[in-house]
Amino acid sequence: MAEKPKPRTGGAPVGRRAMLGMLGAGAAGLAAAPYLQQGWEGFLAKASEADATGLTGLLPNPGGFRYYSVVGSVPHKDATNYALTVSGLVDRPKTYTLEQLHAMPQTRVVGDAVCTDGWRVDDTPWSGVKLADILDDAGVRSSGAAIRFTCFDGAYSESLTLEQARRSDVLVALRLQDKPITHAHGGPVRLYVAPMYFYKSAKWLSGISVTDKVVPGYWEERGYAVDGWLDGADRNAA
Repeated sequence: MAEKPKPRTGGAPVGRRAMLGMLGAGAAGLAAAPYLQQGWEGFLAKASEADATGLTGLLPNPGGFRYYSVVGSVPHKDATNYALTVSGLVDRPKTYTLEQLHAMPQTRVVGDAVCTDGWRVDDTPWSGVKLADILDDAGVRSSGAAIRFTCFDGAYSESLTLEQARRSDVLVALRLQDKPITHAHGGPVRLYVAPMYFYKSAKWLSGISVTDKVVPGYWEERGYAVDGWLDGADRNAA
């Protein structure tokens, strides 16, 4: 009597053609992933420009960053119309074009972006001009004690003490993740303050003013800490 075939325990085998199809779909998914991410980031960027509520900042983003603006719309700037003014208690007020900023010595800092909303992006490379170099170029007067930053969105502002501003990990940033900073990420020029929460890293930077005391920024006026140090940050670093 012929032996009955034993039932399969692992389910029906996957045919060779089906297996190849699955592998091909997986490879296509991996190849398309960067483009899908770019598309989603572009959507978030456009949505955030028209969102004064900040709710788009709650949407997930594979790149880790969130998009947020305190105003409904932010003008776009590029090499043809961008300007960074340095004023206040300085001997030599300056206005820098984007080309001039790129021509200055560049510093690369790898640090974290940590938001008070709970998201973070670790080990992110930033490049740009050390804020200390710009202050030295302008010549800070003896009465200068703090820095006030303003932005071309027309609303946002931030502040640092002069000592904080002179740290080597505080940049007038031009590049993020080794690429020019996009408009959605606060470009073409933004502040990056590595040891502090991300709200201190003002986007769309347009003005640096030396003051005789700290002037609370946009979020500090709404209850945030003036010194937004990250937990464990070295507050005495040069």
